[in-house]
Amino acid sequence: MSELGGFYAVWYREFKVFWREKSRIVSSIVSPLLWLTIFGGGLGSQTSLGSVGYQAFIFPGVLAMSITMTSIFFGTYIVWDKKIDFMKSVLVAPMSRTTMFLGKVVGGATDALIQSTILILLGVLFGITYTLQSILTAYLFLFLITVATVSIGLIIGSFMESPEGFGLISSFLVFPMVFLSGAFYPLDNLPQWLAVATTIDPLTYGVDGLRGAIIGTSHNSFLFNLTILSAFCIAAIAAGTVAFNRMKL
Repeated sequence: MSELGGFYAVWYREFKVFWREKSRIVSSIVSPLLWLTIFGGGLGSQTSLGSVGYQAFIFPGVLAMSITMTSIFFGTYIVWDKKIDFMKSVLVAPMSRTTMFLGKVVGGATDALIQSTILILLGVLFGITYTLQSILTAYLFLFLITVATVSIGLIIGSFMESPEGFGLISSFLVFPMVFLSGAFYPLDNLPQWLAVATTIDPLTYGVDGLRGAIIGTSHNSFLFNLTILSAFCIAAIAAGTVAFNRMKL
């Protein structure tokens, strides 16, 4: 088996697992819609953001939150693969662990981007209008967020021995990343401690980039957001490659 063939086989396996679990697709759509309708509708009735409605304002943030949670929790499959010894059967194949890691990253990213596409289509229900440029830019940021967070999930999964331990560690990571990213509030005029925290959070630049692409309002420039998020993505892939090569079964 060539490295390219091994990469395709790993990707295809992850895609088939996702496609067969219809409940994952449904739950990944229902949860963001609840945030947008209940949280966005309730708080939006008391919040004024000028010409942009609150539901439209948080739509990019909810989109980023959804794929972040989906992508990081993708790492739990590594834990299950180790528990049922599936990982051992894969590792005897003539391909490197780096190829296996990249196959799983792209597989997880494919799953998350399919979910993102469904949510983007539903965005018209919340007053979102798209152009070709806005969709392409949004997908660029979605891809970078997804690849980075899938890599983080796989890093955590490579060290964990139980699904419960994975869930605990990933939850401590996911919720601060999401709530400090500015997904639900503007980044202007924040308290000093919160401004520092949002600056450190790499997801901030993904949410801000998505917001600029989808509703035309952003705190930072497109190039700045893209540079920071790309650097985060590269660092996550590099760390994930090292973690996979050191993973013990």
